[in-house]
Amino acid sequence: MFINTTMAIYIESIPNRNSRPAILLRYAKRNGKRIERKTLANLSKTPAFIVDAIRILLKGGVIVNSLDQAFTVHRSLPHGHVAALVTLASQIGLPRILHRTSSRQRDLALAAIIARIISPASKLATARALSPATADSSLGTLLKLDTVHGNEMLDMLDWLRERQMWIERSLANRHLRGGTLILYDVTSSYVEGKCCALAAFGYNRDRKRGKMQIVYGLLCAADGCPVAVEVFPGNSADPSTLATQISKIRKRFNIHNVALVGDRGMITSARIREDLLPVTLDWISALRNADIRKLFKDQKDSEIDTKLCAGELQPDQVAEIVSAEFPGERLLVCLNPRLRQERAQKREQLLRATETILTEIAATARRHKSNSANRDRTIKRLGREANRRKVEKHFDITVTNGDLLWSRNQQRIHNEAQLDGIYVIRTSLSADAINAHDAVAAYKSLSTVERAFRTIKTTRLEVQPIYVYSEAHVRGHVFLCMLACYLEWHLRRRLKPFLFDDPQPPSRSSPVQQAKVSQAAAQKASSKKTSSGDPAHSMTTLLADLATLCLNEVTLPGLSDDILTTTTKPTPLQSKILAALNVDPTAGVSIRMTG
Repeated sequence: MFINTTMAIYIESIPNRNSRPAILLRYAKRNGKRIERKTLANLSKTPAFIVDAIRILLKGGVIVNSLDQAFTVHRSLPHGHVAALVTLASQIGLPRILHRTSSRQRDLALAAIIARIISPASKLATARALSPATADSSLGTLLKLDTVHGNEMLDMLDWLRERQMWIERSLANRHLRGGTLILYDVTSSYVEGKCCALAAFGYNRDRKRGKMQIVYGLLCAADGCPVAVEVFPGNSADPSTLATQISKIRKRFNIHNVALVGDRGMITSARIREDLLPVTLDWISALRNADIRKLFKDQKDSEIDTKLCAGELQPDQVAEIVSAEFPGERLLVCLNPRLRQERAQKREQLLRATETILTEIAATARRHKSNSANRDRTIKRLGREANRRKVEKHFDITVTNGDLLWSRNQQRIHNEAQLDGIYVIRTSLSADAINAHDAVAAYKSLSTVERAFRTIKTTRLEVQPIYVYSEAHVRGHVFLCMLACYLEWHLRRRLKPFLFDDPQPPSRSSPVQQAKVSQAAAQKASSKKTSSGDPAHSMTTLLADLATLCLNEVTLPGLSDDILTTTTKPTPLQSKILAALNVDPTAGVSIRMTG
């Protein structure tokens, strides 16, 4: 209805008993205390859509000739995944963990953590992605960052590095209090350039020849939640990093009644003797192959049950023994039948490949003249090629002036085969503190740390290659990636029903048994659908799906000075995911004045 101070124009429908209602265009005018009404036109025979259009005009609406004139979309920014992560970060208190008071540095750090999950990139590229003019998502808009410069991101790394001690302490108070196990493992990542003070050549797990690297160790709670990370020079041996972590646990976190779980290359006998025993810290680890061989070789002088040496150890059993070689420790002997079979098959393949090499060397020796020069040439080639498969020790080899003779040493092969698939867990915890099965399961839980490394390094967060150079920036960069892994760990727990993850893995009667997936997980993997019939996702595709929910900036006719910010309507699957996270994608959406 069009209204001014003296007159109102409107459409009125007058009922008619025997025919259709009369549609009249009328106006009403106040004359003193009386209201005068007059019919301007009879619209009863006018098409309904025209009558509706007139109603819209009288109410202040706008009629356009085409959809392009109805509104103008100025920009659409991927928004759903950003809204989910920003809300989740707030729910778990991540901003307060970063710092108690709000500041631009804290907002930049939170934005960099979330950006690492949705689109890992260099610090300069991240700064551009957060700035309004070059934004590739709504992250900068939601956090109200305005223009972000590359130097600000580097300053943020310095700020984050200075806060690392307090942030890790907050995470430890949340996830390590009341727990009895702390998982620890190390890995390495290659560095671009030669200016980083921490970069050095070492054991390269990435198989990047000619690249210097850094080493970093990750501390996780028993459930695999990352808590702390420490960066070391690239030539640091794994055991040498242990002392720093022990100091962090005891002094910085003020935790004493815990056991450190590390692999056999980390918690060695030397580290136990020099680092763990002096501070009375318990541990769970495993024996190296050389120690296992020595343990079985000296079985007459130890308390090893005879059935272990006879190969009668059952796959689902854990045999607990003690040995004078490892005083104060419990040794838990386990047998992996699948690994036993695989190693036997692989050994046979390696032996046959080595025999092929020996046959070629012998044929060459026979073709040459029988003399000492031929013998020396054969020995030289033998040393270069015979141990290519690392099984030369299983052959008895004789070199003459004109020939090469060899045979398999069956006794050595038999002795090695006896230990196929056998591994020994070692722990200082008493049986009252942890039973044998739980100790084996604790050691196997190191796989959760390996999963975190895969998330940080390759599958999701892409910590490498590292383009920052100063020591503080490198440490800050790795710490930033760990915090991103922490946020994604919470996201994965919330969204398990929508992922290929097994929400309820079947329990095992023994930790030695092969882990199995539930029937629901197997069905999900084969059908690629969840139990509710929705498409199952990996974390990458799930975030990509959420990203299609966009934040749109539009203008309407008659409101050209204002930009209306609105979101697209979520799909049914997006609505379920957002509901599981308790996320409102329209939160923070408003009208932005441009005039």
